[in-house]
Amino acid sequence: MATWQCVKNCGACCNLDPTARPELDEYLSPEQIDIYMSMVGEDGWCINLDRETRECTIYEKRPSFCRVTAETFHSMFGITAADLNDFAIDCCREQIEDVYGDRSLEMLKFDRAVGI
Repeated sequence: MATWQCVKNCGACCNLDPTARPELDEYLSPEQIDIYMSMVGEDGWCINLDRETRECTIYEKRPSFCRVTAETFHSMFGITAADLNDFAIDCCREQIEDVYGDRSLEMLKFDRAVGI
């Protein structure tokens, strides 16, 4: 069975371009949207992403919407804890494909890490 995990040096989820996420108001509160928008750089990437290492520079203090937890995904998307694993894998695969491509090194690394 595939098991979700974050893959180091990926950073696909840090591509925050709001034009690619027009439904933000469906799962983020107005306060969260303000925080989200404050994190978006001119190029659509999170200003807290270290581009060289592709690691979050505020990881321990990142907002809740940046965390893959049962509580976060339930409040944002109504996902049950039982469905979190498969939903998170699907979300990551979709984002990695959109950002890097479906045959990218990032996709290969993710699939290998989660057991696909």
